[in-house]
Order: sequence, then C-alpha cells, then structure tokens
Amino acid sequence: MSLLDAFHTSIRLAGREDEPAPGIVLDTDGPVRRRYPATPGSSYCMVECPEGLGADPDHWIARQVAFFSGRGEQVEWKTYSYDSPADLADRLVAAGFVAEDEETLLLGEVAGLVHDVVLPDGVALRQVSSEEDLARVDVLLRTIWGEGRDDGSLAAEVRADPDALDVVVAEESPTGPVLCAGWLRYTRGTDFASMWGGSTLPQWRRRGLYRATVAHRAALARDRGHRYVRLDTSPHSRPILERLGLRAVATTTPYVLDARSGAAAPLVTRP
Repeated sequence: MSLLDAFHTSIRLAGREDEPAPGIVLDTDGPVRRRYPATPGSSYCMVECPEGLGADPDHWIARQVAFFSGRGEQVEWKTYSYDSPADLADRLVAAGFVAEDEETLLLGEVAGLVHDVVLPDGVALRQVSSEEDLARVDVLLRTIWGEGRDDGSLAAEVRADPDALDVVVAEESPTGPVLCAGWLRYTRGTDFASMWGGSTLPQWRRRGLYRATVAHRAALARDRGHRYVRLDTSPHSRPILERLGLRAVATTTPYVLDARSGAAAPLVTRP
C-alpha cells in the first residue's frame, strides 16, 4: 500500500481529518463529511468528500450551500487533487465557492525529520500548554495572519484533550514574543501524526527556527509510536521538508463559501 493510500484509508475514509472537539458537530450528509459549531457562527465550518460525490455531484453541493446559508456561516470545502468527480473544483465555483491558495500534501516517515538544528544564540524551544503561553501563540498568529485568526480554538483544543496534541514554540524569553510556533496532532489508533502551524515572525525567517520545530515535533511523534507524518505545505515550507525526505503525493485546495450575509450565489445547473 502506498503512503497516499494509507493516508486516505486511515485518515480520510475513517473520518479523522477532524477529530471531535468541544462544541463541534461532526456528521455526514450522504457522501459529504461536515464539521460545524453546535452554536452557529461560533467557529469555522468545513466539509469534504473522501469517497467522491457519486452520480449527482451538484445535488450534494447544493445541499451544503443550502445548509450553511441557512445557518448564515462561512464554510470551507477541503478538496484534494484526486477527489471525484474530476471537475469538482469547477462545480464548486459554479455554486458560489471561491478557491483559496493551493497547498501540497506531503507524507513521509518521522524518522527522517529527526535531526539536530543549531538555533540562534539566545533562542530555545519549549513545549507549551498554559493559557498564558497559548495566548502568546495567538499574538504571533494574529501578527502574521491578521486579526481574524485569533478564535481561541487552539487553547480550547488543548483544554479539551491535552494528550492529543503538543504545541512547540521558539522564543528568547518565556515572557517575550513567540518567534515561531507549530503544533503536532496525534491521530490515535493510526501510524500518522500531523504537523500544523509553523508560523515564524518575518524578521526571524531563514534562521532555522521552523526546521527546529519540525525536528522537535518529529521526535515527539516518534516517541509516541507514530511512524508517519502529514503536512499541508505552502511553497515556502515545501522545499525545506522535501529536502528532509518528505514526498509530495497530492495537492489540497480550500474552496470557501461565505454565507454570513445570508445570500449565497445560486447553484448553476451543469449539463
């Protein structure tokens, strides 16, 4: 079995792209897997179709448009380049979804990522879990990605199940700004762990901080018995990770429908 087949079977088909989280509903609508807040508008919504959309794709797409429009929410449809139908992206755009930046799905063995990285003088890595430290991580994410990024979901995830993930920061001081942060989610009952985040302050890039957080998280995954790691990577981090031995196996593109105004684009019927 290839790495992509193993990922698809043990993660996507098993519904482990999104593990249960406080206040979040996980359900299915036919072939569509959905994640949304029990209280409308309190967190992000996401859907995907790991088994494809069958003989009438537009029917299932229209149902999601109606469902999330009725809730007045923004929803992301996470697509993979091997999803079916092959023209899924065109159908989503016709239904009012807008494509965001494409990322590359990288898979590989954690052992290849464990290596020594020399950090700049005065910088250290630390695993964090306190509310104060996670608030500092949120400041970093807001600084890099904008105010909309701070939704408190990372802290809520740590509070709900602290053994399900580890958050790693690079810092000069435990009370100063976080220079780089990333987290590692452990998918229980599988060989896979997944790395997320990896955000670095612009003035600290190209100084080994991101590579150090990757190596540290890989060692944590190895020590917990996980053989493989998964990352969705941008063009900036992909070369670093491929040099470490990870392989590009697919691309993933989010398509977003913003129904918070209560008016979504109408579905265009395709021939």
